[in-house]
Amino acid sequence: MNEAYKLFNLEGKVVVITGGAGILGSAIGRGLAKFGARIAVCDIKNFDVVASEMQKAGFEAKGYYMDVLNIDVIKKAYDEILKDFGKVDVLLNAAGGNMPQATTSAELSFFDLPLDALQKVVALNLFGGAILPSQVFGKFMVQRPEGGSIINISSMAAFRPLTRTIGYSAAKAAVSNFTQWLAVHLAMEYNKNLRVNAIAPGFFLTQQNRYLLLDEQGNLTPRGKAIIDHTPMGRFGDPDDLIGVCVWLCSEASKFVTGAVIPIDGGFNAYSGV
Repeated sequence: MNEAYKLFNLEGKVVVITGGAGILGSAIGRGLAKFGARIAVCDIKNFDVVASEMQKAGFEAKGYYMDVLNIDVIKKAYDEILKDFGKVDVLLNAAGGNMPQATTSAELSFFDLPLDALQKVVALNLFGGAILPSQVFGKFMVQRPEGGSIINISSMAAFRPLTRTIGYSAAKAAVSNFTQWLAVHLAMEYNKNLRVNAIAPGFFLTQQNRYLLLDEQGNLTPRGKAIIDHTPMGRFGDPDDLIGVCVWLCSEASKFVTGAVIPIDGGFNAYSGV
């Protein structure tokens, strides 16, 4: 292998992906596998399906049931992964999402948003989507002299409060803050080789946000059009657009990078509108 390429080589690294059967998580998993990573696909459903597809493509992968809001279930998955793979080099927290009941609309005003819906969205994205898995897997990772990498998924909503998505925006802002906090905490208290970073995707079409961006005929909603108009590159993101930066954050190429939240947004965050 060319010496330059070795910097990004993931050969033999074990990558645990929560939300690994989702649109973004599965795309990242397949991308990392192409660089030699061994993938533990963790989710509440379809984890075996995604892992099987990776196996058929010639990659090493296995699926695990994981409810990221149940720490006992996370610990059980951790035990199984450690038994099967022997180690964990990377934890990629891709579990998360939004729900209409925590989003303002013509039918549901801010004053009528139900508390339980807001709590569910915050819990899923912050506690399940970052904190709880980091507690379980991070406890193992700090013990390794070579450390490793924890990657969270933040959002454009953490940089710029977006209209309507109150619960999701609050949760993702907290994910960015937690990412920086954990990066400092782990490096100063436990292991200077265990890095913690986040990626902040711009606007990608997923099951959770499709109803906001496209109408029933598949045309852009006013919100979807406003997003495209404010994105200098003029399109929504493709899940594969996330692979490159994740390879970088998993590999030795980013060994001095920790506490960073990296936008992957087609220029959305940089554009003032003028």
